[in-house]
Amino acid sequence: MSPIPEHPVRAEPLDLRAADGYVLSAQRYRSTVPARAHLVVGGATGVPQGFYRRFAEHAARRGFEVLTLDYRGIGRSAPPTLKGFRMDYLDWGRLDLAAGVEAMRQDGMPLYLVGHSYGGHALGLLPDPGVVDGAYTFATGAGWHGWMPPLERLRVLFMWRVLGPVWTRLAGYLPWSRLGMGEDLPLDVYRQWRQWCSYPRYFFDDPQMKATTERFGDVRFPIVAVNALDDAWAPPASRDAFMAGYRNTAVRAVTIDPRGAGLGPIGHMGYFRPRAWPLWNEALDWFEAQPLAAAALGR
Repeated sequence: MSPIPEHPVRAEPLDLRAADGYVLSAQRYRSTVPARAHLVVGGATGVPQGFYRRFAEHAARRGFEVLTLDYRGIGRSAPPTLKGFRMDYLDWGRLDLAAGVEAMRQDGMPLYLVGHSYGGHALGLLPDPGVVDGAYTFATGAGWHGWMPPLERLRVLFMWRVLGPVWTRLAGYLPWSRLGMGEDLPLDVYRQWRQWCSYPRYFFDDPQMKATTERFGDVRFPIVAVNALDDAWAPPASRDAFMAGYRNTAVRAVTIDPRGAGLGPIGHMGYFRPRAWPLWNEALDWFEAQPLAAAALGR
């Protein structure tokens, strides 16, 4: 049983305006004790911000001011219909998560990021990574089917090569919710995601993405990248293939054996379910230690 207290955390809805004018839905969770740092959660593909509520509340009880948001086309940031809705998959990082970072860049307190899956990709897409003091990622990987276990590999290839093309042709977007995998996805997100998942190192292997991937070298804040052995979508080898792109900073890879740790199944989504609270505390402990680590290094 989780020792998370039951007293409520105040969550304030707010609208964020991205640099291109798109309005995003967000929630700010106020700390229940004197705040020590700001924290922005970058979600996974097709996962609405409400999925991260329990983690955000837990972090708020430990002294973090937390912001969650729905990327454009997802949750409360989606238009009435996705049919005909156009965007770039990269917008979620370089515009939407960037708007969240800008909203929490205040008070002179440290600013940290927690990334889930795509949220770990988005770190390198931020226009000004220098304002971030550290990041902790869960389930970030390269997306290539070759890193996945055999059965999951077959399922993913069937989705990319059969279901996806048929569904998007009929609907004009990917009805992702029919698979119970999250919310429906804009057509451009599906197309770009499918393309980059065909490479072992995701978009780092795409020659047309060189200008974008070169900017990953601008990330200098420390990163911890956590992946579970039972995460079929992003096993440790997939993580290592992607995180190598953060070539100019310290990336600490952490591999979890859920069974050995007594956490129960984690998979790709369990990192933010209530039984994973020990992982939350490890992340928050690490954030709390960063000012001391920076001082020791003379930063």
